[in-house]
Amino acid sequence: MQTYYYIVASKRFLREEEPLDEVIAERIRNYQEQGKEIDFWFIDRPAFLDAPELASVKAKVPQPASAIISTNSQFVTWLKLRLEFVATGEFQAPSATIPDPIAASLTTA
Repeated sequence: MQTYYYIVASKRFLREEEPLDEVIAERIRNYQEQGKEIDFWFIDRPAFLDAPELASVKAKVPQPASAIISTNSQFVTWLKLRLEFVATGEFQAPSATIPDPIAASLTTA
C-alpha cells in the first residue's frame, strides 16, 4: 500500500476563491525543471472521502468537495501554507475502503 496525503475543501473554494490554477501551474513548472514525475492529482468529489474512516473529515468539509492528493507529504504541507481553510490528512491505498485513491465519487453530494 501507498500513503497518500491530501488537502480537501469545498469545490467552490478551491476552484473559485483561491488562485489554485496559479499554484498548480507553478508546481508543474518546478517539477518539469527538475525532471520530476508529477506525484499529485486534483480531484472533484474525491471518492476517498466516502471511506468510513474519513467520515469525520467529509462531515467538516462543505460539499461538493475537491481535493489535491499526493504521495509527497512535503507538497501537501507546501499547499497548506498557501491555501487557507483546507483540511489535511493522509490515508493508505489501495485498501478495502479506498480501492482507487484518485477516483471521483459518483454521488452528487
